[in-house]
Amino acid sequence: MSLLRREEWQHFVRDVDWAFSYVDDEAVYPEWHSGTGKVPREAWLKWEEDYKVTYPEYVATQREKESAAYAVKAALQRSSSFDTLDEGWKSSTKMHFGGIALVEYAAMLGELKMARFGLNGAWRNMATFGQLDELRHSQITTFFGHEFVGKDPQYDWTQKTFHTNCWVPISLRNLFDGMMIAPNVVDLAIELPFTFETGFTNLQFVALSADALQSGDVNFANMISSIQTDEARHSQQGGPTLEILVEHDPVRAQWVIEKSFWGSARAFAALTGPAMDYYTPLEHRKQSYREFMEEWIIDQYIRTIQDYGLKKPWFWDEFMRGLDTWHHALHMGLWFWRPTIWWRPKAGVSKDEREWLREKYPNWEGVYGDKWDVIIDNINANNVEATLPETLPWLCNMCHLPACNPTQSRDGSWRVRDWSLKYDGKTHHFCTNACRQIWWKDRDNVNHETVIDRFLAGQIQPMDVSGILGYMGLTPDVMGDDPDYAAWTKDYVGRSATGLALAPAESEES
Repeated sequence: MSLLRREEWQHFVRDVDWAFSYVDDEAVYPEWHSGTGKVPREAWLKWEEDYKVTYPEYVATQREKESAAYAVKAALQRSSSFDTLDEGWKSSTKMHFGGIALVEYAAMLGELKMARFGLNGAWRNMATFGQLDELRHSQITTFFGHEFVGKDPQYDWTQKTFHTNCWVPISLRNLFDGMMIAPNVVDLAIELPFTFETGFTNLQFVALSADALQSGDVNFANMISSIQTDEARHSQQGGPTLEILVEHDPVRAQWVIEKSFWGSARAFAALTGPAMDYYTPLEHRKQSYREFMEEWIIDQYIRTIQDYGLKKPWFWDEFMRGLDTWHHALHMGLWFWRPTIWWRPKAGVSKDEREWLREKYPNWEGVYGDKWDVIIDNINANNVEATLPETLPWLCNMCHLPACNPTQSRDGSWRVRDWSLKYDGKTHHFCTNACRQIWWKDRDNVNHETVIDRFLAGQIQPMDVSGILGYMGLTPDVMGDDPDYAAWTKDYVGRSATGLALAPAESEES
């Protein structure tokens, strides 16, 4: 008996659907899960993915990718390549392992939700492959990170990050619970596969893999590349979903795109920005964080949403201004509150690095230079205690990140502003106007309490730094600290009339 060729059967097998005779459609696809809203039920019959795959093809491809990734890992286990990596780059990998491993598991739950409540058979079929992808990503990331626990206990946070009350995973839980767990599947397909995966993680993995190779971390680059190929396929669930929603409810489509883009941009400013502009060794930096965002995110994002008939987000000017300040401010905050994180944040403000930062960000010295000078003065005076926190930073009630974003006043000065809002007998504080506006419109959705909220409510005892660190799960062996103070303070002696850091004056003998 001859077998049919793939193209003779795949087109109808991938889209199997039927009408139920024993129960009505609303019971099978309840609105609060399916989220069809103003879109007629029959409109979803037009849903069609670009990347079509059969199960035998999927298994064969995934087996090849798994074999390749683990073969490289096994070969490198016998080398000393890890020991030669720069400490700043290691911090980048710790951030990634801890911040991503269990997010991939949450993404699997989101894919399963679409596989059950997606409003088209082809969509549910593709989401089934998507949940297998995300389960693989969680497993491979956890396994690769676990290898280094014996060499550095901070890598143990690959598995434990999201089981702690550290302020970083609380921020990420707030973002991803609202993006993957709480939404109906229509909103989920636009927030996760379209905005976050296509717009951010897909492209970030490409850049991160290139940085890893430049830094000599072949193992990490191989793992990231293997994951990215899956993301490129299942992220295409977002396009056809958005196309149908725009046709019938463009206002809702615009809102879902806007809030998911903003949340993703804030998270990337905290995690990707410092890794690219501070932790990656200077000689290995291919481009700045702003250049990366302009090339891979901004141009592509605007072009894509306009192709679907949507408008540029209302917060776009605020976002563009933030590309010059957000991640620099968050990097300084991460460094100052380093005992509350599980990696070693490299300051990255040596003389050469500051020259690079001034070239890429002309306002950097005027906004941040004098702050780092005070820190350097304290370190050179052997007063490191003055560079450590005595309490927590004020956290935004929307993105849960420190409210530390400077904006320029009319007189030219730079100030950090508090965007507050009184609601239900409580004053909420936000780091940006957009965070405040999005929280207000989305206030009845998932909103976790910040660590500050918990501290003021008396949930953290004792109410001091020791109680805070204990509540967050930070023990002395994993608390972050700068890997090498001397590397970025040795060239500094003071400030000139121009406000720039100076290298040490040459001695008369030289």
